[in-house]
Amino acid sequence: MSIPCLLTGIFTQAQEPFKGKIELDIRDSKPDWPSFLYKTAPKGAPNVLFILYDDTGQATWSTYGGRVNMPTLDKLAQNGLTYTQWHTTSVCSPTRSTFLTGRNHHQNGFGSISESAVGFPGYAGHIPQTNATLATVLRNAGWTTLWIGKNHNVPVDAFGMGASKKDWPLGLGFDRFYGFIGGETNQWYPALIEDNHFIPQPAQPEEGYHLSKDLADKAIQYIRDSKQSNPDKPWFMWYCPGANHAPHHAPKEYIAKYKGKFDDGYEAYREWVLKRMIEKGVLPKDTRLTDINPMPPGTYTKEDAVKPWNTLTAEEKKLFSHMAEVFAGFSEYTDAQVGRVIDYLEESGQLENTMVIYCADNGASGEGSPEGSVNEYKFFNAYPDEMKENLALMDKLGSPETYNHYPTGWAVAFSTPYKMFKRYSGYSGGTCDPLVISWPKGIKARGELRSQYYHCTDIVPTILDACGVKMPDVVVGIKQTPLAGVSMVSSFESSSAPTKKETQYYEMVGTRGIWHKGWMAVTQHGPAPVNIGNFEKDKWELYHTDVDRSQSDNLADKYPDKVKELTALWLEEAKKNNVLPLNDLDLPHFHALEYKTSIPPDGRFIYYPGTTEIPEASAAPTLGRSFKILADVTVTPTSTGVIVAQGSRFGGYSMYIKGGKIFFVYNFLGIAPEQELSTNLPAAGKHTIGVEFVKESMSPKNETLGKMRLYVDGKLVREAPFRTQSGHYALAGEGLCIGYDSGDAVSKNYTNHFPFRGGTIYKVVYDVGSDGYTDLERDFKTKMRTQ
Repeated sequence: MSIPCLLTGIFTQAQEPFKGKIELDIRDSKPDWPSFLYKTAPKGAPNVLFILYDDTGQATWSTYGGRVNMPTLDKLAQNGLTYTQWHTTSVCSPTRSTFLTGRNHHQNGFGSISESAVGFPGYAGHIPQTNATLATVLRNAGWTTLWIGKNHNVPVDAFGMGASKKDWPLGLGFDRFYGFIGGETNQWYPALIEDNHFIPQPAQPEEGYHLSKDLADKAIQYIRDSKQSNPDKPWFMWYCPGANHAPHHAPKEYIAKYKGKFDDGYEAYREWVLKRMIEKGVLPKDTRLTDINPMPPGTYTKEDAVKPWNTLTAEEKKLFSHMAEVFAGFSEYTDAQVGRVIDYLEESGQLENTMVIYCADNGASGEGSPEGSVNEYKFFNAYPDEMKENLALMDKLGSPETYNHYPTGWAVAFSTPYKMFKRYSGYSGGTCDPLVISWPKGIKARGELRSQYYHCTDIVPTILDACGVKMPDVVVGIKQTPLAGVSMVSSFESSSAPTKKETQYYEMVGTRGIWHKGWMAVTQHGPAPVNIGNFEKDKWELYHTDVDRSQSDNLADKYPDKVKELTALWLEEAKKNNVLPLNDLDLPHFHALEYKTSIPPDGRFIYYPGTTEIPEASAAPTLGRSFKILADVTVTPTSTGVIVAQGSRFGGYSMYIKGGKIFFVYNFLGIAPEQELSTNLPAAGKHTIGVEFVKESMSPKNETLGKMRLYVDGKLVREAPFRTQSGHYALAGEGLCIGYDSGDAVSKNYTNHFPFRGGTIYKVVYDVGSDGYTDLERDFKTKMRTQ
């Protein structure tokens, strides 16, 4: 059969357009649709399931000798390899950026977390196009690419729905995304996104909802969808649960599993787990335990100190032990949900040729302060925790009523035997993390340890090597920066294969380190929010980590030439990777440098109902300053619901109508009682309801103090002293909402969402043009620090 067709074209060598008729006989040819439409992966190429936990020190999990049971991880380790000297950047966003691109975190613009981007090249929070992502490369090579769970690499200026989505997961090479954007989320009330849009959570906590379970459900669904239409096509899934980042939320039955398991305290745990780690071969026999407060006074913030267990009261010991129980329950529950995904792969015959990478992004978190916290947002607002409040909520830990985090003592314990914890990039307590790789078809070894020194930049080269894919020199017409890491595949076959890595620099919010051929130099300088500065005066320590894994024997005085060699090498690497300038500012000064939406010339923002929540960084700024909020509404005797809200029960504000009254509530970091102004609902009709906060001073606790005034139709009806927050309402989610309250409710006086009904909201106007008070001394210091 012949089919006539008309081809019209303009050819560069032709003087006139070609017009003619060509006869095609399709009986003599057979179209190859797959190769014509897309590139296919190499025959037998593996699936890749990359499971990434948060905030987990090496001494946490049972696989490494810890008390937190991880049956799924243990099973994978028994069927694969456990790495004992694998390192990260010491903080989540930066580490995750290296998994995305295979380049160093400063090369990616992630010298710090997304929310703390400050505009310098190494800290801008935007991955350059010269650093193509692993997902882009694998998708172009024939893989389906899927992302489940946490995303902490969307630039903070792109959180909103009006922003470009080029730096969201689908813009970074992923075919599907389901999870949350930002550093953390409420596990009972997450801020969920599917692909490129916000969505409501599919169920409520009272119906059995927990984010860890939801993510496992979606992971299985996405893989099934992929295989249903393309059964021979391999897939790559980046699976990032909210665990073990705060808030530590878990079902009661999982918390109950650990009752009494941590009653001996964090110092006893360190001694117990060190012996177990040595017995398992994770650490050399002569590894020594380091001090719980190993840094000289004045070199780190007091909020990172540990209170010795024997100085605690009986009530404090009970509280701190229970905080560890809740954390352990959260971790094991999440592992059980991951286990459902592994079980599905085994049942469907996919596990044999799936490379499973199971790891954590940095050491245990010290963001709970020496006292522990029932609301981690106190840390992000530089507000001190209070033991009285913590004790009052002990029985609520892990539930929707708390946003809890254990004390620094457990951060040190779960990072045994190393010094310090998350944020400390020179010490292994911040960087030496668990990593298990299982691939039945590709790795013959079973249940073996690997002690080669590797880094998070080495994961992308390893995946590409295992998949038989070469990193292209040019992607979408853009010449690529070379990968920073090396492939770990040689270690799959042999425990004695030498690492191909020679040098790895470290820097995180002021801390510094350099590893080179088994030696490590580290500065005695704590991380932000320490606000020390004077980096040129830092004292460097020296460790031979090939033999001293815990960095317990400082050899700087013995080998001064080695110190000079390594410090010079650090500066060379820093210049090459956009590490400078260094920054260790405290939180109030850091907040002053962070991205915030530009204030219009008239100081006004206008918002309308029926819209998606506005992320904090893109919303009218009300933190630490004077502001006005005016709502144009029509009310009736049946009016009820939220007019405007931002934040949650752990910090935020809400203007709402209930029971014939207008309320304005400011919930200061969840500390009772809620600050409230109220008045009777006016007669039916159109009205302007507003509040004004006039800032008067800043307290030593970083509270913004002043007068809150409630107005109806321009008339002052109530006034009272209020304190407001100066740091964050939330790191992600819980944005500004018109006509409802997203996620967790700000006020205990209504349930979540509480949509406005029985009237009309026309618009809500914010006026932030005039700040009633300015801390001139603080502003001056901030400007001087940025010069």
